[in-house]
Amino acid sequence: MSRTIPGTTLFDGEQAAKGYALNKLCFSLNDAANRAAFAADEPAYCERFGLNPAQKAAVAARDVLALIAAGGNIYYLAKMAGVWGLNVQDVGAQQTGMSVEAFKAKLQEQAA
Repeated sequence: MSRTIPGTTLFDGEQAAKGYALNKLCFSLNDAANRAAFAADEPAYCERFGLNPAQKAAVAARDVLALIAAGGNIYYLAKMAGVWGLNVQDVGAQQTGMSVEAFKAKLQEQAA
C-alpha cells in the first residue's frame, strides 16, 4: 500500500532502494578523511559510490530537494549539507521553496 502526502516525497522502501548508493555515500561522510576526499573532488567521490546521473546532478547543484527525490534520506543528507556549509535553516528554506531570510522570519513568527 502506497501512501501519498501532496508536495512531500515519502521515504519508503522504494525510495530507500533508489537512494541506497547516495545514502551510503552520505553515511561515509561520518569519517573526517572521507569528508576531505568528498570536498576535494565531489564528482570522483560520487563516482566511487556509483551515484546515478540524477543524483550526481543534484549533488553538483547542491539541490537538497532533488537529492530527496533521488532517494536521499534527510538524516543522511544532513551530513552532506554540513560538508557544504549549509545549516538546518538553509535546508528548510530549500524544502519550503522560500529564501533563507523568509524561512527564518516564518520560524520567528511561529515562535512568537
